[in-house]
Amino acid sequence: MFFAQFVSGQNLTRKEILGQIFEKSTSVNGVSIVNNTTQLTTISDENGMFSIVVREGDVLVFSAVNLEPLKHRVTMEDFESGKLQVKMSAKEIELKEVVVNENANITTENLGIVPYGQKTYTPAERKLFTASSGPVDKLVNAITGRTAMLKKEVNVEKKEMLFKKIEYLFDENYYTERLKIPVDDIKGFQLFCVDDAQFAVSLNTKNKTMSMFLITDLARKYLIILENEK
Repeated sequence: MFFAQFVSGQNLTRKEILGQIFEKSTSVNGVSIVNNTTQLTTISDENGMFSIVVREGDVLVFSAVNLEPLKHRVTMEDFESGKLQVKMSAKEIELKEVVVNENANITTENLGIVPYGQKTYTPAERKLFTASSGPVDKLVNAITGRTAMLKKEVNVEKKEMLFKKIEYLFDENYYTERLKIPVDDIKGFQLFCVDDAQFAVSLNTKNKTMSMFLITDLARKYLIILENEK
């Protein structure tokens, strides 16, 4: 009986192990690793290295936008050695049709229409700049509230741009399988993400690793919101 209790106690022991992901044809930086039992999450570095707390029998889920998803059950050998080597496969990504524009180098700057380096504005920003350019315009628009309305238009336009970026960043399976977001709630979750200031910065700076790190925590918060709405 004592021996059985001792073995049972060993099975419940958890410890931190070191791992490395291998794939020759693509990057192994920013791979998300989730312990399905404890929901602990970590991300690999540029060399595919990572560390995570596990016990024997835990299932680790590996996922990245450029790699095929992979599940690995922690064996006794993995646990005792404290090391784990994971071989992943590059994901075949179907490229969208690219249209080559022979006049791509012809711009308003090249044609001399505007000076080089001049700041360009989106349609909503242009309206706001025009409404705030003259002292009389500033006063009139401040009284009528038009400037405030135009500022809202700029904010909406920026969110629309972020929304388009996040649509191309992750595919549907990433939301449903990795983040556990229901299919019908993906659009709502994307809007929830672009409202987060840190996540918006990661999208604008094209920092995929940071976006993947932040979206995991945002998914956890969003699932809590969905649960409370039931």
